[in-house]
Amino acid sequence: MNDLHTIPAERLDADDALASFRDQFLIPRHGDGEQAYFCGNSLGLQPRGVREALLQELDDWAALGVEAHFHGKHPWMPYHNEVRDGLAHIAGAEPSEVVAMNSLTANLHLLMVSFYRPTAQRPAILMEAGAFPSDQYAMASQVRFHGFDPATDVIEVQPDEANGTISMAAIEAALDQHGHRIALVMWPGVQYRTGQAFDLKEITRLAHAKGCVVGFDLAHAAGNLPLALHDSGADFAAWCSYKYLNSGPGAVSGAFVHARHATSDRPRFAGWWGHDQASRFRMGPQFQPTPGADGWQLSNPPILALAPLRVSLDLFSRAGLPALRAKSEKLTAYLEAQVLARLPNVLEIVTPTQPERRGCQLSLRVRGGRDQGRALFDYLVAQGIVGDWREPDVIRISPVPLYNRFGDVSRFIAAVETWSAPAGSVA
Repeated sequence: MNDLHTIPAERLDADDALASFRDQFLIPRHGDGEQAYFCGNSLGLQPRGVREALLQELDDWAALGVEAHFHGKHPWMPYHNEVRDGLAHIAGAEPSEVVAMNSLTANLHLLMVSFYRPTAQRPAILMEAGAFPSDQYAMASQVRFHGFDPATDVIEVQPDEANGTISMAAIEAALDQHGHRIALVMWPGVQYRTGQAFDLKEITRLAHAKGCVVGFDLAHAAGNLPLALHDSGADFAAWCSYKYLNSGPGAVSGAFVHARHATSDRPRFAGWWGHDQASRFRMGPQFQPTPGADGWQLSNPPILALAPLRVSLDLFSRAGLPALRAKSEKLTAYLEAQVLARLPNVLEIVTPTQPERRGCQLSLRVRGGRDQGRALFDYLVAQGIVGDWREPDVIRISPVPLYNRFGDVSRFIAAVETWSAPAGSVA
């Protein structure tokens, strides 16, 4: 263990070059103070600029009506272009490879129309065991839709490491065994329950070598980890924007389609907004897709959903991804060091210790079982310390570099120590 746990949180916060970004967010209150909010992996906090951005669109609607499509402060017709460069930066992609549209699971289904093309010889989808239920439902329903059986054609890679994480060797072994049957590898960027991050480029390389198409669900990776989707060679990806991208509940999703598929003749579900922009308003009967990810759009951009995303992406641009990642690594390492030094008899860290195998989240298993875990979680909430609970026994704590402080981590540690002190506790 390093000596990070011995450094006072106040000193670390005083040295934090990104500390001022906390003021750009509305921190929920608890009593006379603020919450220690560690739930950005579930719902990011509201940037202060969101209210003004939404009011601007409402004012343009009120003053201009339909003409706001062309003459608003941020014209609605090309509005999705205002978030394109920011999304490309977050995703490590070319601008033409990304688009903001729909919601996460809707995008996964739309992209699988094009990229999951099963045959009798290759019907299967490979995914991780214990995936988020929405992904499980989506994969199983896609397999059924094509006339195959999820019991045999959804192949799950089981955890092979301590604490339920999955090694690259296990993924490679699954591809060696089943690769000839796999049409699609559908993998997370970060596993939601364990917090484990994966090497997307290596997974893509291994899967492509077996003739498989590769897609990623980046719900817990976008805005959390540095991504390089273009260089990874992945065929497609999708992510939500309400977690680390701080764009509000049910926020518009992002989608990535690699440049090599920019003019693909793969089948797709078509909509007017995906039609070639140069001829869209001729209202012709034949669909001609816009090159790139834009060609998978169906409908007009949701302006009131895109406005918060525009505000949030501007904050990421101002802070800089390298600086955010450096602070994130230090924040999470500080949390890890404090847990190991002060709470080894109370909490067990599930998430991998290597920084390259995790984002900001640490999944913490409470020693003593579910009842003890739930008691601690409820106690923390009562103290204004907000993480989230995942059955049967995991509390997820995610210090986000844009708005969390080292002092928040110190507050969490002190609260757990207080909880574990009474007689009858596990400590």
